[in-house]
Amino acid sequence: MMPQELEAVFDGTALQLEVPLNLAPGTRVRIIVESLLPNEVKPHKTFLQTAQSLKLQGKPDWSEKIDQYLYGETLSEQ
Repeated sequence: MMPQELEAVFDGTALQLEVPLNLAPGTRVRIIVESLLPNEVKPHKTFLQTAQSLKLQGKPDWSEKIDQYLYGETLSEQ
């Protein structure tokens, strides 16, 4: 597997990744922690940038039929 370079923020308890990992659950990894200087930290991403980075795939009518896709509901059942 190719190494992935990630950035994260330590919240006092755990590291919070800035992007999701493309790993199967249970995959063992090696982590090397290197602190970044404040001027090296990248600016926060907008919600749109984060959403686009997830590369989600879905049907074109997701926003119109969100309840149906999430809960299996149809208009006649509501």
